[in-house]
Amino acid sequence: PEAMLDLVRAGNMRPSAAQVAERAGVGLRTVFRHFDEMEVLYREMGEVTRAKVMPIVERPYANGGWRERLNEMVERRIVIHEDIMPLKIAASVLRFRSAFLMEDYSEHLKMERKTLAAILPEAVRKDQVLFRALEMVTSFQAWRRLRQDQGLSVAEARRVMMRLLDGAIGSLK
Repeated sequence: PEAMLDLVRAGNMRPSAAQVAERAGVGLRTVFRHFDEMEVLYREMGEVTRAKVMPIVERPYANGGWRERLNEMVERRIVIHEDIMPLKIAASVLRFRSAFLMEDYSEHLKMERKTLAAILPEAVRKDQVLFRALEMVTSFQAWRRLRQDQGLSVAEARRVMMRLLDGAIGSLK
């Protein structure tokens, strides 16, 4: 899976088996023998990505108040989103043809929602409009749009995301 991950990170959103074989320094038959079904390769790529991301997601928060934890969560997500952006984009291209990638996408959304809900006070969680707004502002999709579609630098995208976050939570205590 590392060869495929390297190709995706380099911008090739749909690497061919021949490209994977060349990158891995193996024959095409070896690639097909190891990954006779693309779902197996997608699962292995997902495992590699989760092993990298979950320690960041599960690390205890350093700050005490919910606003500080929310800001820290956003900073963590920025690091994660930057790292996995090519992989997430490639998976988005392919997820409608892969049961695993569709399930993985759904699980990613649930994880984002769960980690957000865990740090917010009950009043914010119960305000569904506010909660959904915060979910959107802190999502990978928002980050991808800022970075890819709007062409912002990491620093510029961070400022926009934090401004949106501040605007959404306003004067809440």
